[in-house]
Amino acid sequence: MLRFLDAGESHGRCYVGIIDGMPAGIEINIESVNKLLSERQNVYGRGKRMEIENDSATILSGVRGKITTGGPIGLMIENRDYENWKEYIDPLGEIKEGKEVTVPRPGHADLAGMLKFGFDDARNILERASARETAIRTAIGGIAMELLKLFHIEVKSHVVSIGHAVSVPDNMDEAFWNNVDASLLRCGDRETEKKMISEIDKAKESGDTVGGVVRIVAMNVPAGLGSHTMWDKRLDTRLSAACMSVQSVKGVEIGMGFEAAKRYGSEVHDEIFHGESGFYRKTNNAGGIEGGISNGENIVIRCALKPIPTLLRPLNSVDIHTKMPVRAQVERSDVCAVPAASVVLKAVVAWEIAVAFLDKFGGDNIDEVKNAYDHYIKRLNLTQLQ
Repeated sequence: MLRFLDAGESHGRCYVGIIDGMPAGIEINIESVNKLLSERQNVYGRGKRMEIENDSATILSGVRGKITTGGPIGLMIENRDYENWKEYIDPLGEIKEGKEVTVPRPGHADLAGMLKFGFDDARNILERASARETAIRTAIGGIAMELLKLFHIEVKSHVVSIGHAVSVPDNMDEAFWNNVDASLLRCGDRETEKKMISEIDKAKESGDTVGGVVRIVAMNVPAGLGSHTMWDKRLDTRLSAACMSVQSVKGVEIGMGFEAAKRYGSEVHDEIFHGESGFYRKTNNAGGIEGGISNGENIVIRCALKPIPTLLRPLNSVDIHTKMPVRAQVERSDVCAVPAASVVLKAVVAWEIAVAFLDKFGGDNIDEVKNAYDHYIKRLNLTQLQ
């Protein structure tokens, strides 16, 4: 069973992650992991915090000579900003006053967290609730990608919309994905990108924030991952939960998603054909998953992200001590997190696909995994071609 835990706070010393269940014998390219972290960090719409940090992952355990050992993989990402905050957040020392948050922000975990845990200072909540936690989750997803690429499985993502600016790509070919990689907004449509930048600039000028939509595509996923037999084994269940766990995501749809609710069945379901290469479909409205099981088509997911709740022109709130109305407190934050979230989301999707992959083809070392995979694909091809 592949699983992970992570720990850390936004202004704490570091974030750490532990991956358990990764087979032995996988070569880890830390440069690829750090490239993901760079993609997450260096996008348009980020705040001043990103001028301080230079995110890179350090592997602490579970890898020797670039090869996984089968033991738990320990990861760490240091927070450079800790030096500016250690007097206010030191785990064991006396806490200096001056960084308390007693006015919760609408839309954030501040108030709900204070009520749940019994604090009168939201600092204890927001430090862990912060989307900075996605840095370590991106690194963890990057490790999962090292497994998936051995089986030619690739996960990509791009920004579909920011505010009212919407991209509708005609063809997501290699040139499109190259444009995504070259874009500061992770958008493959250069004309729409200009409109997206305008949406972000307009929000920034007015002291506001803006959200958007991200599409994630997992390619070359074999049919048969996930299961219909239990609700928590369904691949769409696990992918949806993983995407919803990313801060600011408020909606997830797979394939046609909500549009299917407005159509007749004859307009929605993907007809099945058989040819020289086996079974195939001419459409992919199901988004690559039927009955909780991957069907061999690309897995396509769309995620809607709300605007970040920290506003430079804050909304109305209440002081937790006096119970009097007051404007919400302002924490340093981004204007738009959608481009950064597109990188995080492809990492968390890669992780869940890796989990489902090892559920089906698991072994203690990568040779055992490859043998199980090759045997299955051979049987699948024989069945398809009969």
